[in-house]
Amino acid sequence: MLTRKRQLLFKKQAEIAKAIAHPLRIAIVDFLKDDEQCVCDIAVHISPERSNVSRHLSVMVSAGILEYRKEGLKVIYKLKTPCILEFFSCITAVLKQQAKENEKLLSAL
Repeated sequence: MLTRKRQLLFKKQAEIAKAIAHPLRIAIVDFLKDDEQCVCDIAVHISPERSNVSRHLSVMVSAGILEYRKEGLKVIYKLKTPCILEFFSCITAVLKQQAKENEKLLSAL
């Protein structure tokens, strides 16, 4: 049986996973992998609808994935914990493995 501490840990992990479980949010994380960016540049790169991007940024800030600062009228975002990129590397490894298995299956047909 799970302890309350473990249950709380798993709940918090699920909240973070949920906060990045959207293609636009993953694209934002990828765009921020090398450096911090202004919301205006993120919007141009990710989606033409700035309000949509702002909503996704807000979700990830609330989850602790991103942080921001204001620089005059600009809002600059960056990854709060760049180790999140390791998570996506792991997901890519899973996808590659699935592709290999599907390739084997396809050749058997």
